[in-house]
Amino acid sequence: MPTTTYPQYRKYANNKVYFKILSEKEWEEVHYSLKKYTLDRFTAAILPDRNYLYDLTFDYENNWVKIDEEEYNNVKIKCANQ
Repeated sequence: MPTTTYPQYRKYANNKVYFKILSEKEWEEVHYSLKKYTLDRFTAAILPDRNYLYDLTFDYENNWVKIDEEEYNNVKIKCANQ
């Protein structure tokens, strides 16, 4: 497996879901839907989750946009302040 430093940050191009990849096994997602933000934390316990997290980390170019920590934190603050 390739190596990387954590955390890593991604989002969908439609700006509806933001990701903070915490480790090889954990990530956070902030969803924006119906004018409301939600924050969820996940642990990859099964192979499909591990594959998803691997793609999100290393093979993201076709599905996600790389973002910086500041952009992720700005969305997370909106989630906390609603």
